[in-house]
Amino acid sequence: MPRVVLGVSGGIAAYKACELLRRFTESGHDVTVVPTAAALEFVGAPTWAALSGKPVSADVWSGVHEVPHVRLGQTADLVVVAPATADLMAKAAHGLADDLLTNTLLTARCPVVLAPAMHTEMWEHPATTANVATLRSRGVVVIEPAEGRLTGADTGKGRLPEPEEIFEIARDVLARVSTGASVGAALTDLAGRHVVVSAGGTRERLDPVRFLGNRSSGLQGYALARAAAARGAEVTLIAANVSLPDPAGVKVVRVESTAELRDAVLASAAGADAVVMAAAPADFRPVSQSDVKIKKSDDGSAPAITLQQNPDILKEIATHRARPDAVIVGFAAETGDATGSVLDLARAKLARKGCDLLVVNDVSGGAVFGSADNEAVILGSDGTSVDVPHGSKSALAHLIWDSVVSRFTPHS
Repeated sequence: MPRVVLGVSGGIAAYKACELLRRFTESGHDVTVVPTAAALEFVGAPTWAALSGKPVSADVWSGVHEVPHVRLGQTADLVVVAPATADLMAKAAHGLADDLLTNTLLTARCPVVLAPAMHTEMWEHPATTANVATLRSRGVVVIEPAEGRLTGADTGKGRLPEPEEIFEIARDVLARVSTGASVGAALTDLAGRHVVVSAGGTRERLDPVRFLGNRSSGLQGYALARAAAARGAEVTLIAANVSLPDPAGVKVVRVESTAELRDAVLASAAGADAVVMAAAPADFRPVSQSDVKIKKSDDGSAPAITLQQNPDILKEIATHRARPDAVIVGFAAETGDATGSVLDLARAKLARKGCDLLVVNDVSGGAVFGSADNEAVILGSDGTSVDVPHGSKSALAHLIWDSVVSRFTPHS
């Protein structure tokens, strides 16, 4: 049973940590809640004790014989602080330890995830920016805060990400460590990198109520975005017709058509270290669109729809790279046919597109679409091939990022 320390610092978003705690306990984690004294002004100790099934203390003087200020950090498999205030992060960055939570952070040798929540001005202050950079350089996962309604009438960046998304990142970090990833800076090997991920399936309008589309759910693209955020990246997720909750710490750009997807990808790729095209763009679009609903005819005949080919976004960004050193990743949902096997067709596609990596899915019989699991082959332009057995889309996402990271040129 993984042992989790849930730290709660003194912000109005402390009440949301109750939902995060519930998700940890219901999924079988052993959780110890460590609030600050300020956090207890928002949510009292009895609430935390009732939800966790454990006594709760904010100071180092309770249960001194058990040396909690050292033991909690030493024995934890994961420390999550949600919300993490500007004050808490400043103390953590400078090694200050004046209560039980900051002592725990100083003694922890397990992964640490901080979910900041504060007003926009505080998040953007140079001191906070420097503290976040310091923490990330040490391997701490600092989730980008969300944009939205803050305390009072204010809106902006600084909102605590939704508890379910904080939980997913935390679970992702735990899973990665359990499969052998190193704790520390190696855990955040995408820190300082900007990555772009596309997800979902585009729609091409026929009339006001109909469109041409495909079965892509966006699950794999969202798993890629979440995994990149957990590894420290600045992530732009371009979502085509996806109805999933926004991943924590990720900038989401919503599009509908292939033309809109192309514009968004080109705009975001200009400053990106990597672009992963997990979306399924429509290959064709109608030559003309009706401004009114196309009606059925009395004689039973169907209207003829003339199609034209959409631009090839993957080939365009691979051939005309905004940054020569950017890593470009494509996806191929293939079924074998008379011209070749799935891998034969995929290798030809890799050469034709000019990307660095191609993730190949055999979608015969509708496999993969809408499923939480996936299996694939990751082909490299250098001739490498990685077989990924059936498993979670999150696990595949991390293997894709492993391949991307191996192709990065070092920061100068």
